This record gives sequence, structure tokens and C-alpha cells, in this order.
Amino acid sequence: MEHYSRISAIREDLNAGRTSCVALVDYYLKNIESHAHLNAFLEVWDDEARARAIEIDARVKAGTAGRLAGVVIALKDVLAFRGHKVSSSSKILQGFESIYNATVVQRLLDEDAIFIGRTNCDEFAMGASNENSAFGPVLNAADPSRVPGGSSGGSAVAVQAHMAHAALGSDTGGSIRQPAAFTGIYGLKPTYGLISRWGLLAYASSFDQVGPMTKSIEDTALLTEIMAGADGQDATMFQQASPKYSAPTAPAKAKFAVMREAVEGEGIDAEVKQMMLGLIAKLEALGHEVTYFDFPLLDYMVPAYYVLTTAEASSNLSRYTGMLYGKRSEKAHDLDSTYTMSRTEGFGEEVKRRIMLGTFVLSSDQYDAYYDKAQRVRQVIRTETEKVLADVDAILLPTTSTPAFKLGEKAADPIAMYMADLFTVQAPLAGNPAISIPAGKTQGGLPMGVQLMTGILEEQKLFDLSKLLEETLG
Repeated sequence: MEHYSRISAIREDLNAGRTSCVALVDYYLKNIESHAHLNAFLEVWDDEARARAIEIDARVKAGTAGRLAGVVIALKDVLAFRGHKVSSSSKILQGFESIYNATVVQRLLDEDAIFIGRTNCDEFAMGASNENSAFGPVLNAADPSRVPGGSSGGSAVAVQAHMAHAALGSDTGGSIRQPAAFTGIYGLKPTYGLISRWGLLAYASSFDQVGPMTKSIEDTALLTEIMAGADGQDATMFQQASPKYSAPTAPAKAKFAVMREAVEGEGIDAEVKQMMLGLIAKLEALGHEVTYFDFPLLDYMVPAYYVLTTAEASSNLSRYTGMLYGKRSEKAHDLDSTYTMSRTEGFGEEVKRRIMLGTFVLSSDQYDAYYDKAQRVRQVIRTETEKVLADVDAILLPTTSTPAFKLGEKAADPIAMYMADLFTVQAPLAGNPAISIPAGKTQGGLPMGVQLMTGILEEQKLFDLSKLLEETLG
């Protein structure tokens, strides 16, 4: 079967009778089976997906099918799907089943999407390599000795290896964009508040955003449009009508700002740097304007991000006690031991590290020195980002400073792992939309990604500029 890269092509073949939803589901199920060694899926809903495909095929024939008929989607294991398990790839939620649908899940179901399974991820979305899952690491299909990126690594590999047409991920500090870059697909972190977080298992509530992982910018725009829009269940959203995005169209002229540190920094891989400089040269040759800016706040972004997100994680994860649902330690004998032992046995090392760090920075004698200061740094980053974007259409960056690294390469050094977020944390700190676009491969065949960031709620501009980069990169 053809490797579809656009939903429009699927719909065209469905309507012409050249394929069917059942055939598409069987195709992806076969690929899931043949790529089981990549450990992308925690659970596959094969019988359910086939049954739903039969129903949607009938609607296609009747002419009543939704916009996502035939679109098989993988669901990151942080999103609620009624009657299905959701665990954030953690033992602490052992056996838990959701009793409702996340808003994004319901909106995709309403358009006849087919969910095929839940994908592996870093535990509670805390990681940049997908090595922190309680159920083992996900492997990169381009090179199984390397990580796929995190935390949405399973979703990325599901799309990369044709185990689903698209996938949903969540992005707190780069967890959609970084794995998208490492696997050669598109990954969007939308404007904070554009897409509902209702039904998303929280890591850091003022950062987390749900976004699509796809094979084309057209599909990214369509899925974003369907998922976006006001939701009374999420008070942090922009309470406005769902946006209507037109088909992405490359502008004739555009102006980009490039962070100087992102192409001249010592830690930038030589091939990533070469890719960026080559892209800049092509844009200039086509008549687009590229300017450079210095961003002295770069050194403060990752520290501020981790102070704030661990503080929010400490608060959010306090709900997992072993009392009402999830894992309860068999060694517990009273209330205190139930809390302590269930959490000790249920949470992984990285999650415990971040909970402890977050609890520390929120403590009464450290609050002003860390949490309050990080909040002020965040506001400065937001202001300075707005200043840069006031004079250009978008900020242009590499998504990551290196291609995918080896499994275990950074596992023993948490600081080195945290620095993998260097170019992705600016967008969530400021609340801006950002996207990773496939930008070719290294000589060793490893995918690279280039990142665009636009102003708040400027997703249409982001999609149009992504189309421009797609055409420029070839």
C-alpha cells in the first residue's frame, strides 16, 4: 500500500474506491507488528480499530463521513480515552482506565478519526530521549541504536515507521518538536491556550500543550483546526471560536530572524550548522530577508524552565497517592506508608528527581531565590521574544543542536539531558507557537529538523512559512 503523506490523498482514494478504512487499518496493524522491536506502542486496539473502520467505510459510501475518515492516529499515553488505559508510561497508574474522553480525542472522533493504540513516552512526559518510560525505551527507526527523542518518542516513531498516519503528542519544553526532528516528521507546539488540555495528564500546567505529529504541513494545519477552539473545561484557553486555517501557502517574501548563538554556538553539531547555513543561503537567494540577533537570555532559559516545570510537577503529581486508583504498595500498613511506599515503587528515578527538585524550589526558604526569580526571568523572555518578532515574520532555529544521540549516551548525566531542550524551551516559556520541519539527513542517515516560531495565535503564518521552508528545502 502507498505510504500516504497527506490526508487529502487518503480521502481522494477512499471516495474513488481505491482503498478503504479497513484496508488502511490492516496496513498499519501489519507495520506495528513488523516494527514491534521499536517499542513504540504500549497497547494496540486492533479489534476496536477494525470495527470502527467498518462503520466509517459505511459512512464514506453514504457520503456522510467526517473530515478524518480513514485517518489512523496513534495516541500518546497521556491523553484520556474513555474505556481505555492511560498511564503516562508509569507504574503509578497501573490498571487505571479513563472514564471520559479528552477534548482533543473527542473532537477527532467526531470527525471519524480511528485511534489504533497508545504510544510509549517518557514517564509523565519527563524526558528528552524516551528512555524514562517504565516500559522500556523507544528506538529510532532510522537507527535503532539511537533515541527517538522525548517525551513523545513513541508517537514520533509511530508516524516515522508508518505505524499510524499521524499521532498526538504533548509538548512541555520540546516534547513534540525534538522527537519530530530526530525522526524526520512535522511536530507542532501550538500557542498556549489554543488547544484544550482537558483530559491531558498534567506535567506542568502552564506549559503543557497537545499537538499533532504528521508527515505534512497540510495535515498539521487540518488537525490543529479540528482540535482548537474554546472549551469550557479548560479555563486557561483563549475562549474564542475555532480558527479556520486556509491551505498553507508559501509567501512570496518573508523576513526571518536567526539567533546567532543557534548557528555559531560551540555545541552545535557540524552537520546541523551546515544545514542551517545552507537553508539561510537559499532563502536569501530567493529574495527573503534574514537577519541575526543575539539572545543573551539563552543561558537562563533551561534553568528557568526546569525550576518552573519541576515546581508545577511537584504540585500536579501529589494527587498520585495509591489511595483511590493506580498502584498501591503491598508492603503498606497505614496511611503514611501507603503514600510513601506507593510513590517510591510507582515513580521512576527521573520523576522522583523532578518532584524533589520542585518541592525544594517551592519551600518557604527557597521560594524567592528560585521559583519567584524564575517567574520573573520567564516574563523577561516573553517580552524579549515579542520584541524580536515585532520586526520579522518568524524566528528561525535548528530544532536541536545535534541529531539523535545514542541510547544511554546521556542517561547518566541529567544536566546533559536537560540541555537537549536548549532551542525548544523558548516557545513554551513565552507561550508562542513553534514547529519542527524535516530538514534533510546527516551523512549517516539521521534526520534533522529546523524550527520556526511566530507570534501568539499566528498559527496560519506559521503554516504558510513552514510551506515556504518545505519548498526551499526540497
